[in-house]
Amino acid sequence: MSQRDWGIDDPEERYWFNVKTGEVEVGKQSLSIDRLGPFETREEAQRATAILEERARKWAEEEARED
Repeated sequence: MSQRDWGIDDPEERYWFNVKTGEVEVGKQSLSIDRLGPFETREEAQRATAILEERARKWAEEEARED
């Protein structure tokens, strides 16, 4: 059971996606160059690459509209 389950917000208990291993990590376990995040939930971290692709697409669309 995590601290969040008890209503305790721990900034160290964030989820990260390790691009090298393809695994979700709780807390900063690996080098920053290998991590995407932080994410609030394990599910978000598992979708890290899809989330980043969505954000990049939206940013590109916004920049194209501004030009």
